[in-house]
Amino acid sequence: MRPLISGNTADLRMKKLLIIMTCIASLSTTACSRYHLVHKIDIQQGNVITQDEVNQLEPGMNRRQVQYIMGSPMIADVFHQDRWDYVYLFQPGYGEKLEERVTLYFENDALSRVSGTLHPDASDTASERPQQVTLVVPPEVRIEPGIFNKLWHWMTFRKVGEDSYVSSKDR
Repeated sequence: MRPLISGNTADLRMKKLLIIMTCIASLSTTACSRYHLVHKIDIQQGNVITQDEVNQLEPGMNRRQVQYIMGSPMIADVFHQDRWDYVYLFQPGYGEKLEERVTLYFENDALSRVSGTLHPDASDTASERPQQVTLVVPPEVRIEPGIFNKLWHWMTFRKVGEDSYVSSKDR
């Protein structure tokens, strides 16, 4: 009689090892996103909207004046030509999502009202308004290099902080 299990025990061990390695690999790939082993980029979409820009808006401004202050609208609807929508979305790789919306309504080509998440500040007058320049600088957060990054630097005989390019002053 032939045994029910064909092959030797070495084949069975290899099959079990292959199944175990496949399970571990699939579980480790899902763990990469939780422990920040994969780099996620910051995503910015739309018009950058600041409170200073919205404070400069005044009822009665024409469309050119509004466009000079706020820039071109993100959404200019063909069916609602008297409405301009400005949308700004910022999704950092790790953190909370920021969403700003401003909707401008025009009557007879003059700004009539503003709605959205940012509203003009009534206490701010034109004479007291300081001239400011807004500079958007992403936060500098140092994240420790992951396992794969450390392994890559170990295989290429480089230190983790070492760059692979030559700067112009080193030439």
